[in-house]
Order: sequence, then structure tokens, then C-alpha cells
Amino acid sequence: MTTHKVNMWARTELALLLLSLAGFSANGVAADTYSRQPGVDAWHYTFQLTLSDDTDEILGETTVDIRFVQDNVSQFALDLASAANGKGMTVSDITSGGKPVHYAHSSDRLVITLDAPPKAAERRQFVIHYRGIPAGGLRIIRNKYGERCFFSENWPDRARQWLPTIDHPYDKATSEFIIIAPDHYQAVANGALVEETDLGNGTRLTHWKESVPIASWLNAIGVAQFATRYFGTFGGIPLETWVYHQDRSAGIADFETPVWQAIEFYSQRVAPYPYEKLGNVEAAGIQGGTEHASEIFYGEDVLGKSWWFRIGVAHEIAHQWFGDSVTEKDWDDVWLSEGFATYFSLMYVEHYEGRDAFMEEMKRSKEEVFATETKNPGLAVIHDDLSDMSKVLNWLVYIKGAWTLHMLRSQIGDDKFWAGIRDYYQRYSGSNASTDDFRKVMEENSGMDLAWFFHQWLNRAGSPVLDGTWTYNAAAKKITIELVQTQKGDPFRLSVEIGISGAGDAPQRFEKLDMRQKQQSFELTADSAPVGVSLDPHTSLLAKALFKMK
Repeated sequence: MTTHKVNMWARTELALLLLSLAGFSANGVAADTYSRQPGVDAWHYTFQLTLSDDTDEILGETTVDIRFVQDNVSQFALDLASAANGKGMTVSDITSGGKPVHYAHSSDRLVITLDAPPKAAERRQFVIHYRGIPAGGLRIIRNKYGERCFFSENWPDRARQWLPTIDHPYDKATSEFIIIAPDHYQAVANGALVEETDLGNGTRLTHWKESVPIASWLNAIGVAQFATRYFGTFGGIPLETWVYHQDRSAGIADFETPVWQAIEFYSQRVAPYPYEKLGNVEAAGIQGGTEHASEIFYGEDVLGKSWWFRIGVAHEIAHQWFGDSVTEKDWDDVWLSEGFATYFSLMYVEHYEGRDAFMEEMKRSKEEVFATETKNPGLAVIHDDLSDMSKVLNWLVYIKGAWTLHMLRSQIGDDKFWAGIRDYYQRYSGSNASTDDFRKVMEENSGMDLAWFFHQWLNRAGSPVLDGTWTYNAAAKKITIELVQTQKGDPFRLSVEIGISGAGDAPQRFEKLDMRQKQQSFELTADSAPVGVSLDPHTSLLAKALFKMK
């Protein structure tokens, strides 16, 4: 079924990321165990990189613009992989204002000591020269046509493998890449193109600048022999496609329709697109997609796969709003990125393919939630002080996160849901948000207390299990519904919709039941015997359910 491709795309993305994280050590620095630095704020990065065909070693010059938030900061740290076993980065010098700065580089931390303590709100620039062969973060490989290429893969905290940064989503900064590479390559990076110059010595300089603050892992470059097409603008935003030159005809054509549809739908329903361009890039070394800000990478093997590819485009473009522009403060809340992108790609299906296709996918994904929870008892959507970055993603983050948004939409109504989504985005675009931030915005827009809702669907492991029956009493003209929650533990608070079908052409009637106990009875009036009574007719409740006439 075509809509099954929605979950297939997310599964491919998840499988790739879990595979890429296998065996990866976070070195004790991850999620909200990451050592935050309240005294400093990375304001802007300028990454100048020299790439070669003769070696995998990169030459780097990074200028870090630091804004000091507190008085008298004596030192601060950047994340940068230390050299070991022939890979990693070696720093040769650091200067500020043209003067050498004292530093220490070990255990993947670059600690910079300040000679004169700054005042709060003061900004200083530090220029770091380094070189090395990346152990990760930047793939230097051959693509499916055997051609050498360079593609970054910073998720979730591997920017540090080749770029000196505060490598955690809590600290967002603007950035720019100045890439010097052999002139048979084209280079793409975040933001707007500033300069492209052949230097006359067989190399080309390409300069891209991202003027919207982004998390460290969203910084990205792709360097390959590309065919590039600029196929118009949407709301003044240039739309670009970058594919291998061998894929020029088919690859470029694959992108245009889904890109137009996705940016139109999200721009109209949420807010204008947040970045300087929307670039879609064929990339080696990945499958699925990676939602770098303004510059999305797609695995070279997914082009041409029709609906699977189209929904993947919708998923990754949704991330430009949720995950990229509004970024989770903490890796524990990664569902604010992946759950949102999954549900918004489903709403893309609803918008362009109709309600039936959307509901078919919701039913299918419900069964996948149950299967995942059976295999992973105790697993909830929100992590609890995650410290192992190989576990940052799991299938529930995608599909149960999406289902939480779907149930929230049903709980508060379509109009209030969309009003809340737009308000949430407006408040936190270009910055960071937590689940509590999102909850508070939705409470304000709905006028409802939603603490119980967010806790039971996001922090509690497992889903409710319902066993129910119905009977009709002709004398009393009442339908009696008996519902029992059979899962272990406390009862869930459930808004259970009941559909009542009458004889002939009578329209189906719908009633909502508020269930808060493990076992409850409900009575509904009915002038005549119903032809049928159904539980959750609109697929708006994440619960295993058996329901029949008694």
C-alpha cells in the first residue's frame, strides 16, 4: 500500500542512524549529562576547510565568535576529537586579536584559557588552526559511481570529529563554510552562496553562509561532482536540487513535485520557511534522509522510489520547521523533532491524498507501536537522563511521538491544535524548546490542563489495553457500554469515542466517553436498537482494544 511508505521511510532513517551509531562512543558527554557552559554562548562559526584528492587529511581554520554571558569567565571549552590511532584532529595554534591563546586539547575537549576575564555581553573571536583525518563526522568515500566525494554526517554529536564547536543542540549559532577543494568538485553547504571562485591553481573556493542560528549537528557540507538545478522560488526562497552528474535527468525530476508540495503545505499551515534556501542533495554513505538546515541529504539509493521517496521528502522538509528551527533543548526530548516530522508527513498525506490514506497509515502505525512496546517493555517516548547516544533514537520516538500529536489533535480539536502549533513555532523558531514548553503553549491555546495527557503518553511506558462490550435495552432505550483496562498498573485517562450505526439511511452518531478508572460502565440513549456499535471509529486512540456485543 502506498501509505505504508511513510513508516518505511522513517524506519530506513532510523535503521541508518542506529547503524551509524553502533560502536560509537559518546565519551561520557551526551544528552542532558552534557556539561553545559552557562557563562558562554557560541555566536558564530566560520569554518574554512581545505580538501584534497591526495590525502584524507583536512586542513581547518575555524573562527569562533564567543559571546560571554557572565562576568569573569576564565576559560571555556569546545568539543574537538583528539588525535589517536592515525585519526582525529591536531591543533597547531589558537589566536585571539592576533595574539596566541593558551589551550589544552585532550579527551576530545579543547579548553581555552583567557588572559583577561571578559565582561558580560562582551564578544571575542578565536582562530583555531588544526588538521587531521576525521574518524567520523565527515565521510570521505566513493559514491555509487566510484567517484570520490565528501559528505558530512554530524548526527547526533559527531560535528566534534572534524569541527571545533559546542557540540550539543542547546547552543545554536550562525555559521559559514569556506571550502577549498579541487576544481572538478562542486560544494554545497548551509545557507546562501556568497562566493564561488576558481583560484587558478586547480582548486576552487566556495563560500556559503547560514544567517539563522542552528544546532552544531545541522552544519553540513557536500562536495562531489554534482549536477545542480535551480527550479524556482517559493515565497522568495530558492529551491535547489544537487544530484550526481550521472543522475541529472531522473534525479532532478524526482525532487520537484514533492518539494513544491511540502514547502507549500508547511508554509501555509505553520509559518514561512525559515532558511535562505531549500536544497535537496543526493549523498553517499547514508540511506533515508538527514535534515540539515537548508540543505537536506538523501541517500543515493532512494532516488526514483516513487512514493517512498516523496514521503521522505515531506518528512525531511517538515524537519526544517521542527528539529531545525525549533530544536529540542535536550536529547531526552528528541521526539519534538522525529515525532513531529513523522506526523507532519502523515498530515501531508492527508492533505494531498485524502483522509482515507491518512487513516490507513495511522491504523498501521498503531500496530507497530504495540509491537515495539512488546519487544521493549519499560521504553517510553521521552528519555530519562539519556547518557548513551547510541540510544537517542528508537521506533517509539517516531511513531508513538506522532501518535501523541494525533491524539492531542483529537483531544483539543483541529482548530486549536493548529493554532497551538503555529504559536509554538512562532515562540521558539530559531531557538530551543522542551516538551514542557510545548505543553504550556498547547494548554494556553486549548484552555485545557494537559499535564496528565503529556505524562501518560510520553513519560509512561506501554499503552492501554481495553476489553469492552455493549448491550441494548429496548425498554429503557439505552445502550450500556462496559469497558475494562486490562494493562498492568494504574488506569490511563482515556477519551474513548463510540460510533453508533442506525438502521437504513440514518447517519452514524458519535459519542465521547471519559474513562478514568480500570473498569467503568456508560449509558447512552438510543430510541431504537443500533445496527452496530464501534469503538474508536475515527482511529484517534492509541489502545489495544477488543469490543463486541455482549
